[in-house]
Amino acid sequence: MELVIKGKHMEVQPEVRRYVERKIGKLDRHLPSLTEAEVVLTMESTKSPQHRYVAQVTLNNKGTLIRGEERAADLYAAIDGVSDILDRQVERTKGKIYDKGRGTSAVKEGVVAAQAEAGQRVVKVKRFVVTPMSPEEAAEQMELLGHSFFLFYNPASEQFNVVYRRDDGNYGVIEPELE
Repeated sequence: MELVIKGKHMEVQPEVRRYVERKIGKLDRHLPSLTEAEVVLTMESTKSPQHRYVAQVTLNNKGTLIRGEERAADLYAAIDGVSDILDRQVERTKGKIYDKGRGTSAVKEGVVAAQAEAGQRVVKVKRFVVTPMSPEEAAEQMELLGHSFFLFYNPASEQFNVVYRRDDGNYGVIEPELE
């Protein structure tokens, strides 16, 4: 597993780097298909000292992303917290992969879609690699990321689709049509 460690508003000391490598590096024992881990350590100037340090980790498992974030007063506590969160998520992902082969549902309850307020404007453009997947796999990926929608390429329809969580708890798929 390739491990990328970045510091935001702080310099990552060698002892912190070794600590992150030890804590995050052990996750590929549970899920050997992990290919990359990106760790972003941030020091924020907040009024609350309990939330001063932030550790964000994104794991790449052959295109499936697993994310975790933890805030703490101490950098090492934030790293420990995000390591525990990711350990649970990796185990859950491993269980879903195992269950998928056994024919059970891999999609769980999750996030409710948020409504955009009027008067907002586009302030950021995000680019990412889109891998072909079924709507069911896209819904699973959306839940793993904790998002309310997910853009994916559907090879069955040969189009880009969006899967989203409906208010009734089910999922919807948006398939574009040109006029």
